[in-house]
Amino acid sequence: MSSLLEVENLHVWFEPPHAAPVHAVQGVSFTLQPGERMGLVGESGCGKTTTILALMGLLPPNASLAGEVRVNGTNILADGEDSVRPYRWKDIAMVFQGAMNALNPVKKIGWQIAEPMAYHGVAEGKAALKRAGELLELVGIPARSAERYPHEFSGGMRQRASIAMALACEPKVLLADEPTTALDVMVQAQILELLTRLSGELGLGVILVTHDLPVVAQVCHRAAVMYAGEIAEAGPMETLFHDPRHPYTRLLFSATPDLYGDDEVASIPGAPPRLDQQITGCAFRPRCDVPLEACAGTHPELVSLGVGHRAACLRAAVSISEPEGAK
Repeated sequence: MSSLLEVENLHVWFEPPHAAPVHAVQGVSFTLQPGERMGLVGESGCGKTTTILALMGLLPPNASLAGEVRVNGTNILADGEDSVRPYRWKDIAMVFQGAMNALNPVKKIGWQIAEPMAYHGVAEGKAALKRAGELLELVGIPARSAERYPHEFSGGMRQRASIAMALACEPKVLLADEPTTALDVMVQAQILELLTRLSGELGLGVILVTHDLPVVAQVCHRAAVMYAGEIAEAGPMETLFHDPRHPYTRLLFSATPDLYGDDEVASIPGAPPRLDQQITGCAFRPRCDVPLEACAGTHPELVSLGVGHRAACLRAAVSISEPEGAK
């Protein structure tokens, strides 16, 4: 099966005024199949949101990027960020974190869902508004709500409306950036169930950006763990949970509360490194509980450990479930 989305060697730099450049995304590569749900996880500042904004061509003016992003074999970044515009919403769409900030407060919901259809020539006028009502029904909102404004919706309804807007032009890839932030537990479950259902029914490839590992385990087939702008480990969820090969992956799971177990929640000491400074060796070494002497001067590359399983660690060839034998 050919990949729906292929990201190859993606780099993103920011050049703030009067400050050193920030290399926020460093050589990220992954693929996505039709109907597949992939989690992009890690702590705040590790490059998750910047990665998917780069895929959408929505980086700020002080950013530059390199690499290839192919949707159904077409490199949508062939001529830089401007070349993404014809594909945005039509082939690749995004559900932004915080729907209230993503929706126009002075425009009716139906108009906002219809707007990308008109821009891409999918539908116009009454046909587009009718389709907007159908999309609202698809995400569990009555079609008549198209005449309402965002402030008249609850948080969960606004997030559903944002998903409807992202689906307006029937994209192949859906990027969801922390779609359950600030929602209560019941509404979170409904949004995640909706994304799972739509992925199966429409064959959508979904990338879910979150720091919530239980959510990824519940919704996604596989995940990529990011640290300091790079992918530290990637693989099927079951493999990452039962046999993590990067210390960061293992510590992330250890820092997640388990309602059915007796293990104490363990925090990860320290903080991610600053990306405006040169990093020598392994970026995770200062926080690692199983460092090797070689980690100080060797930058680990991603190595294949099995079907779809990769890790960037000098210890990756052996299981690191127990932090024994550290040097």
